[in-house]
Parts: sequence; C-alpha cells; structure tokens
Amino acid sequence: MPGLPQTAGFNHVATMTADLDRYVAFYGEIFGAEVLSIMDAEGDRPRMAIVDMGGGSALNVFEVPPDSILGDRAKMGGRGPIDHYALAVESEETLLEIRDRLVAVGASPGEVTRFGPALLSVFFRDPDGAELEVAYLDTTATEGPSGGA
Repeated sequence: MPGLPQTAGFNHVATMTADLDRYVAFYGEIFGAEVLSIMDAEGDRPRMAIVDMGGGSALNVFEVPPDSILGDRAKMGGRGPIDHYALAVESEETLLEIRDRLVAVGASPGEVTRFGPALLSVFFRDPDGAELEVAYLDTTATEGPSGGA
C-alpha cells in the first residue's frame, strides 16, 4: 500500500550446519565474509556464529547434529519452507569473480543465469550441499545479455 514504510532488505538469514568451522571458513574464503562472533552452546541454544555478509546482512549459523537437519538440501521442494537464499553483489564484475572462486573449489559449475533483463545469477552448493545463489541486479539494464556473462 502506498505510504506504508518499507523494509530496507534482510538483516540476517538463520541456517544450520553440522560443522560450524567448515561452514564459516567456506563463506570467508569465497565471499570475504567475516565472523562477528561465535557463541558457545548455552541451554537450548546450540553453538552459533554470526557471519557478516556485507551490506548490513548476516548469516546466523547454528551448529546442530546432522540428523536434526530435516529435508534434502539438494532437492528443490525437499529443503523445508525456505528453499534457498541469494547473496547480493553490487556489480557484474564481482559476480564473475565470486563465480570463479566457487568454480575453483568445486562449489559451482560456473553457469551464469539471466532472469529477465536485469538479474544475473550464479548457483552454488555450500559445504553442507545446500543449493544457494549469488545475484546481481543491474538497475541500468533494459534488455538482452551483457558481454561478461
């Protein structure tokens, strides 16, 4: 509705892994993400890391036993109520640099997908096998693919 305040994007996405150290190392190596804090398990809360993904967004990653992670992370529709998330980048050049790093570690085949004239995307699998995405929204695009993809 016009006149209603709008959100400014995502603050964080909460996710789970069976190996917190491996998970944060991957996001640090590929995306330059920085661990803001790691908290030991306490009470009902498992060990947790807050990982700064840039732009005011973070991953809140909980380390849990593998058998408590429900679903098939490799199969669309089997991943639970949130199928995947996309990490935003601010340029096509950055998208292609990250794509190359993902390919180098075997996390992506490297294909750049264009969704309409403005959204470029690279899909990848994280260390736990979840299929995720890196996306660049070209607000200047009007039609057709650009030369770098």
